[in-house]
Amino acid sequence: MAPDRGAPSHTHSPSTSDIEDHELLPQAGQQQDISRLQSDHARYAVPGAYDSALDGTNFTFRGVAVGTGIGVLIAFSNTYFGLQTGWVSGMAMPASLIGFAVFKSLSRFLVLPFTPVENVLVQTVAGAVGTMPLGLGFVGVMPSIQFLLKESEGAPVDLSLWRLFVWGIGLCLFGVVFGVPLRKQVIIRERLKFPSGTATALMISVLHGGSKSEEAKDREIETQGTEEREELLRESDRDNQPEQAEGRDMRGDWKRQIRLLVVAFLGSGAYTLVQYFLPIFHKLPVFGTHLANKWEWTLNPSPAYVGQGIIMGPATTFHMLLGAIVGWAILSPIAKHNGWAPGPVDDWETGSKGWIVWVSLAIMLADAIVNLGWLFLRPTIHYGPGWIKSLRGHYRASPSWSDFLLGKQLAGYISLDSSAHAPPSSPTGNPTKTTPNDPPDDAPPHHLVTTRTVAIFLPITLILCVVCIHITFGDYIPIGLNILAILLALVLSIMGVRALGETDLNPVSGISKLTQLVFALITPTGPHANHSIIINLLAGAVSEAGALQAGDILQDLKAGHLIGASPKAQFYGQLIGSVVGAFVSAAVYKLYVSVYPIPGDLFEIPTAYVWIFTARLVTGKGLPPMAWQFALLFGVVFVLTTTLRIYLLAYRDSKPWCKALHPWIPGGIAVAVGMYNTPSFTLARTVGGVISLWWVRWKGRGETRVIVLASGLILGEGVVSILNLVLASLGVPHL
Repeated sequence: MAPDRGAPSHTHSPSTSDIEDHELLPQAGQQQDISRLQSDHARYAVPGAYDSALDGTNFTFRGVAVGTGIGVLIAFSNTYFGLQTGWVSGMAMPASLIGFAVFKSLSRFLVLPFTPVENVLVQTVAGAVGTMPLGLGFVGVMPSIQFLLKESEGAPVDLSLWRLFVWGIGLCLFGVVFGVPLRKQVIIRERLKFPSGTATALMISVLHGGSKSEEAKDREIETQGTEEREELLRESDRDNQPEQAEGRDMRGDWKRQIRLLVVAFLGSGAYTLVQYFLPIFHKLPVFGTHLANKWEWTLNPSPAYVGQGIIMGPATTFHMLLGAIVGWAILSPIAKHNGWAPGPVDDWETGSKGWIVWVSLAIMLADAIVNLGWLFLRPTIHYGPGWIKSLRGHYRASPSWSDFLLGKQLAGYISLDSSAHAPPSSPTGNPTKTTPNDPPDDAPPHHLVTTRTVAIFLPITLILCVVCIHITFGDYIPIGLNILAILLALVLSIMGVRALGETDLNPVSGISKLTQLVFALITPTGPHANHSIIINLLAGAVSEAGALQAGDILQDLKAGHLIGASPKAQFYGQLIGSVVGAFVSAAVYKLYVSVYPIPGDLFEIPTAYVWIFTARLVTGKGLPPMAWQFALLFGVVFVLTTTLRIYLLAYRDSKPWCKALHPWIPGGIAVAVGMYNTPSFTLARTVGGVISLWWVRWKGRGETRVIVLASGLILGEGVVSILNLVLASLGVPHL
């Protein structure tokens, strides 16, 4: 559970017959297809060196294979960091760069050239595989069930490898299928930004040449999609001249970017190997031994956590530092000295580490409720007057109540005055002719995922999810609650997608906590309800999986839309990657928990504690002394700050002072993460935030190079941790 896997404000860290369509190239003499192909070209041209609608590389098995390989490395990294601190990242930009480097180095052996649309496929598959440790609960829910449950709560629970496989297969698909139909609304009609997807598309465009082809220019294609893709490049040129120069450098010498990635990877990997033999480097007493031994104020100078801070950016890392100071320098001593947390500070049950988690949990719940509530209310506030006006007109035009209730003539009155839905203007200034049911900016029909495909896949994946959960946890969760959890996940995933599209934050942690609150109201509690905790955890895991997958596929589809890739190819790539990721993440999780003590010095599993504490809180379990008073106080404070952040975000484009003030108002999730993680990780991330601030703002340089550096640092430790895993399993001693 990262700070919701979001990027900071200044940076963007940041899927038989259907498939065959992507493998076919147009043949000379196929006159019956010429008009369709020309239409495809005109409607879906890319400002780059290749015309994607004519491109046979939208879906290739080589692209899927390379994307899977990159995704496996990301999955190892995400499991490692997720068990340590809860941080997980899809790493879309480094996956795109690595995929580009692999195919560029093999270009002389390729029959078909490596194109931008195939690069999108590689990134889509890699992200699907790499994010499964979070999506399937292997950094939060599963450790909490396996290691933190009490006997009175249903422990022990059998989590054998085959059960984890079945669980993963059940959860890994339904969110992807459900997310695809949302594409037309949020990407085509509303044109939500999806900042990370947009940044990934820009990077791919730059790597592959990034300028509109002369042939496409001569056609003067007048579609919204082309305008949006051109605007992407124009904004980069206009708003970030250093980034433009850096983009030219990347185009001219992409090997330099790969060299930077490799050097960072090797340096971070070497440090990780040294850390295995010298564990003292995990916790350096930079503030003295007293603060280190008694109050947990140490520094973990891990290059990977510095890299995480670079990607998060200064605003997020400084908010996390604020959380660490409030939690570990103020609340922890108060709780200790007043006897509210009498045990050792680092004890989750009796120490102040466990006590301040309740405060961080209250902050997360406050942030989630306000943000999700606003996402629910805003469409009503924005579109409500239009709906009322339309219904009033329909009522007046209906000759009888039956016509009004049956909806006859209603279509003629649904007309919302919203710039988001206004017909786009052509380059000549005239509005493009559109209809609500035929958006002008969509891909060619044979590249779209059809309604029939969704109608077949969605019920199958939902039934598969119900069956797999029943097989693995049928002794704990009734099938009715199982189905309810999935339906609730679908509803909440819509809110998550909208939040991701507008703010680059997918509030999966808030969504899961909201689900836990709902299930606390409908799940029996008391001395005879032994499984209420497990039911609560599983319901939250299902909602988190659905929201994460739907957000990921929409983020990838946004990148593909800007590049001109086939949505159908991305859809199948995402499905394949998700299935592979289910097996890989389950196996990797089992490896780590079999070799290392969990929880332990290396893997403290803080996210698992947050999950179990939430379940105990909402099911009526007792809190430590004075915990609820402080939790209530901080919850109220962050209801106010979150509301203020929403206001500032809404008016940041029209009021410059709102944009300037927004980063200075603490974000609830970031502050909460700084509280429940020990300061050693937060301090390292803050160093990364300072580096990002120095590089981007003070030096005025583009952020691409520093993100490549950060990605190498993260991947280096994540991958070399596999070697450390082998050394630990062999019993190689520390020095």
